[in-house]
Amino acid sequence: MPTDPYPATRLTRERAAVLFIDHQVGLLLGVHDHDQEELRRNAIGLAKAAMAYQLPTVTTTSADDGPNGELLPQLAAALPGAPVIRRPGEIDAFDNADFAAAVKDTGRDQLIIAGISTDVCVTFAALSAVAGGYQVHAVLDASGTWNQLAAQGAALRMRDAGVVLNSTVAVTAELQRDWRQDGGQQVAEMYAAHAIPFYGSLISYATRDRAAVGQG
Repeated sequence: MPTDPYPATRLTRERAAVLFIDHQVGLLLGVHDHDQEELRRNAIGLAKAAMAYQLPTVTTTSADDGPNGELLPQLAAALPGAPVIRRPGEIDAFDNADFAAAVKDTGRDQLIIAGISTDVCVTFAALSAVAGGYQVHAVLDASGTWNQLAAQGAALRMRDAGVVLNSTVAVTAELQRDWRQDGGQQVAEMYAAHAIPFYGSLISYATRDRAAVGQG
């Protein structure tokens, strides 16, 4: 029996919420399993997509008054009004009662999770969420950790627990489902600005093509 029986379990705008865990300026400096700038762009892009789809979001930080640093300013700017849970010490975000309550209060049963680090904060939260009955997607390219071996181990552990391993583009495309639905233009622009820069050329071509048809 597959753990991800698509399309029966695919993400929907009515059921999904997005969790951003420890995307902090100090922690980002320690990411070495993939490009730090790519991670930052993808996290911001995921946030913009959440806003376009009107998905509830919950953000949390760990000891942000110390070396972990503040929440990425660009991420905070992309999530106006979203609750930020400041954890004083809990490593698994779900061990923090305020965070767990904020997630429950979204009323959603599909959780899209990204954060730093993949093998600790993302994995622990994802495992706790699965145990709590949520359907969980871990967005690996909007998350990061200290080395590739740790990232690979985390992916295997989450997959074995039933977490769907996913990417920024795949998650947002699954939520979009049809480009004719609301949000398509905003998400296409997000792809061009953040997740897949070459997409800007496609948007420009499509816009030019539509203009040519209109002139004919």
